[in-house]
Amino acid sequence: MTTLFDELLIGDLKIKNRIALAPLTRGRAGEGRIPNDMMAEYYLQRSSAGLLITEATVVSEQGIGWIGSPGIYTEKMVEGWKKVTGPLQKKGTPIFLQMWHCGRASHSDFHGGKLPVSASAVKLNGDKIHTPKGTKEYEVPRALETAEISSLINDYRVAAQNAKDAGFSGIEVHSANGYLLNQFLDSKTNQRTDQYGGSIQNKYRLLGEVLAAVMEVWPSKRVGVRLSPNGVFNDMGSSDFRETYLHVIKQLDTLDLGYVHIMDGLAFGFHEQGEPMTLAEFREHYRGVIIGNCGYTKADAEKRLSAGTADIVAMGRPFISNPDLVDRLKNDWPLNPYDDMSLWYTPGPEGYTDYPEYEKE
Repeated sequence: MTTLFDELLIGDLKIKNRIALAPLTRGRAGEGRIPNDMMAEYYLQRSSAGLLITEATVVSEQGIGWIGSPGIYTEKMVEGWKKVTGPLQKKGTPIFLQMWHCGRASHSDFHGGKLPVSASAVKLNGDKIHTPKGTKEYEVPRALETAEISSLINDYRVAAQNAKDAGFSGIEVHSANGYLLNQFLDSKTNQRTDQYGGSIQNKYRLLGEVLAAVMEVWPSKRVGVRLSPNGVFNDMGSSDFRETYLHVIKQLDTLDLGYVHIMDGLAFGFHEQGEPMTLAEFREHYRGVIIGNCGYTKADAEKRLSAGTADIVAMGRPFISNPDLVDRLKNDWPLNPYDDMSLWYTPGPEGYTDYPEYEKE
């Protein structure tokens, strides 16, 4: 029976256990979006995980939509990320960079007054957004012109090379949680009539072309993709979600990827457009490594590993307040609580690098 603490190979990459640090936006990169010593300490504290996946990292200025999130599109950002990856290389813990473009989940305050972009001009209805100029309502985004998409794809290609130069073990293409690539996948946000809209095949096209671009830089086994088929976060959820994501997973199965990272758990809510999709449903169509995620307990994780529907389990919120989460789970030690959300996105070390490791009485 597979356990959380068994090793795994992803291509030639050795994963020392089946627990991954899930991507967690923490907002510590400052105005320049350059990774720093505090971020390096944060990731090193959690290096007992089998795999680290970074916080979502914007591939271009156009992709920005969050205060203090890091980037991967300038040389200074590359140099900043080396502070993170260097110590992890010495520890033997692989770290993948999650590549991000916020799309409509942004605001003109981040872009010098220019509207954020999306698949179509469909407004995000929901909570307000925190911008450099205060809390604002979301705006109706501008639909990307067909002629602009080649430049967007190149942004991902350049970011993939920057990630390699920065010393990462691989990359994860973020196509989940209502961000730009997810906005192209889902019919709720994609109302295009060109070759990137209409049919499910066309809505998948951008993700497929982005993956082709980054695999010009990285071998396929060093590339992951994140999906959220059940997610309502950022006002998502389409009636044809099952048909869409079954098509997506069948396409990804042909690419020999390092993994597909699927948020099947409902901790971020469920769009209630039908019965939730499960990892078992994806496993029927995907032969490679599956990372399961979203609100799992230890028991949830072990259940999925034992069933063979997941090969790795990503944990997020428990890792915020438990840098030694792997040891705590292995020894059934109690967890530090993570209920003070007011510190999750603040600039300093409090609520970030100041959580204690477990001490036996």
